[in-house]
Amino acid sequence: MLHEIDGGIEWHGGHQVVRVEPWGADSVRVRAGLSRLRSDIPGALGDRPASEAKIRIDDDSGAPTARLVNGEITAEVGDDGMLRFVRTATGAELLAERRAHFWWPGPRVFSSTGNGYYRIEQRFAAYAGERVFGLGQHTHGLLDQKGAVIDLVQRNAEVTIPFLFSSRGYGLLWNSPAVGRVELAGNGTRWVADSARQIDYWVTTGPDPAAVLDHYSAATGRAPMLPEWASGFWQSKLRYKTQEELLEVAREYKRRGLPLSVIVSDFFHWTHLGDWRFDPAEWPDPAAMVRELREMGTELMVSVWPSVSPLSENYDEMLRQGLLVATEQGPPVHADWADKGVAAKVQVSFYDATNPRARAYVWDKARRNYLDLGVRVWWLDACEPEIKPGHQENLRYHAGPGAEVGNIYPAEHARGFYEGMREAGETDVITLCRSAWAGSQRYGAALWSGDIAATFASLRAQIRAGLNVAMSGIPWWTTDIGGFHGGDQESPEYRELLVRWFQYGVFCPLLRLHGFREPFVDELHPQMSGGPNEVWSYGEEVYGHLRELLFLRERLRPYVMEQMRAAHERGLPPMRPLFVDFPDDDRAWAVEDAFLFGPDVLVAPVTEYGAREREVYLPAGARWRDPWTGEVHAGGAVIRLAAPLERAPVLVREGADVPIAGSAPKSAR
Repeated sequence: MLHEIDGGIEWHGGHQVVRVEPWGADSVRVRAGLSRLRSDIPGALGDRPASEAKIRIDDDSGAPTARLVNGEITAEVGDDGMLRFVRTATGAELLAERRAHFWWPGPRVFSSTGNGYYRIEQRFAAYAGERVFGLGQHTHGLLDQKGAVIDLVQRNAEVTIPFLFSSRGYGLLWNSPAVGRVELAGNGTRWVADSARQIDYWVTTGPDPAAVLDHYSAATGRAPMLPEWASGFWQSKLRYKTQEELLEVAREYKRRGLPLSVIVSDFFHWTHLGDWRFDPAEWPDPAAMVRELREMGTELMVSVWPSVSPLSENYDEMLRQGLLVATEQGPPVHADWADKGVAAKVQVSFYDATNPRARAYVWDKARRNYLDLGVRVWWLDACEPEIKPGHQENLRYHAGPGAEVGNIYPAEHARGFYEGMREAGETDVITLCRSAWAGSQRYGAALWSGDIAATFASLRAQIRAGLNVAMSGIPWWTTDIGGFHGGDQESPEYRELLVRWFQYGVFCPLLRLHGFREPFVDELHPQMSGGPNEVWSYGEEVYGHLRELLFLRERLRPYVMEQMRAAHERGLPPMRPLFVDFPDDDRAWAVEDAFLFGPDVLVAPVTEYGAREREVYLPAGARWRDPWTGEVHAGGAVIRLAAPLERAPVLVREGADVPIAGSAPKSAR
């Protein structure tokens, strides 16, 4: 029942087979299936790294056990196939499988859904006091997700990255893109795949949270180095409708002496959805536009959707070649959406990003119609994909049935653009994506938090969401500053929200202003365009605050790039919970409304209307200086931090040289 195989351990019991293998530093991979294990199911892990793991199988007691020792982690396999993971040095339990019942079912359950597919469960023990972080991006407003049930499915603003980090010192990747859920209950943890063929998970440990994130990044792929220009300010709104309108905004930034790294051409710049090219009636000379922007030090980002309208010039050819996502029943229609020149919504399809030929086809259009004109920054919007209704079980991808592989779509979509850019000789690759999966970071994917509300409550939720993204291995993250849905420029509360959100955004990995502002102005599709959303659009008082914040970010850019280097080399996210740097401070694990930006800046966003101070916990083991007043505070204590509207509420580690205080140059108007 237990034997060594190819540097790992394999257990057989009835029809079930379980394989345990070393997989990177201090890490173990486990696969389980019925009768045999498969290698044709996509996942996030690369090839198995070389290992000096030690294996021992002991059957002296009549009840065989096996141990696989790989650095700091040891996997123990009992004669009943149950697994337990312990720290090698101390034998302390990190995580263990648990039965649901003393007789049946065991820790792994395969319940047939027909045709060789199963509803799969994998159970683990629960532990008192355990905290759980990561698992992608969600709108529930939690940082510690112990006690929550998290759907494993891609949706707008709900991003599935099935990697969790535990306060017990382990990380676990559920290496399956199947639709399902994870239940983090008090009586056990259960991972569920609604329809799949085998279990695949990976466990790692290390001396501290940073080491666990390093191992995860090494196993699923390092993020590239962020292009230096991307560390500045990104201007966007829904939407600039013409080339001249967009250029006038960029020129106004230039006239005012304001920094502008990126400006965005959002959706509906195309002729039809799925044509992947500029509408010449509105964008007559994109190449000249890109040249003028670049002379001003600004890159153009273009929105590229994975959906294809039946009105598109590419639809018939893609249908004929089998490049669209198929359906198990009915025609290949996945959502209804607005298209250019028609008042009614049309039935659109999504291209199959899991198909290499389809990725090559879409990239070829993007290369010819955008890259060859000078565009090199990509906004991969609606890349969950945003199917309506969300019935993944009716989809059939090149990689497999939708229920088994659907969550991998956004990573494969980003992959197509990353590989295309590299083949074209471009080394600076960044794609802004609305969804992601494990490993998306290796394709230069930056995640933003989707279509969120323009409220203080939404801002509070973004802080937790961004920190969990950081703990999920995605170092590049941002939000729509001010929220996406709505935003009344004349409202005093909204104006204050915009300032507070911008103060938060300055200390996010990417600084990006976007939103769907009032009033709506597009007569044909009123939902497709909103009011002005530039830094000067909200009155002189707000403009004064935002101008100062723009130059604060400019002063910070060398520091930002230092943190991006750490993300690239070690998987250490720039924006992270306090416990990553202060794991020995028990109180740091409970802080959900403040975070570290790099090792030296403690950010305490203000998320209440009218608040002009707030409580902040200062982690023990360092002293913290108020950059605005010079006052120094000891760690391990709660202070009341003054937070007037004109001041970003941050503290700097004593002795660190981070240029927070300062002012905009006099030339900035």
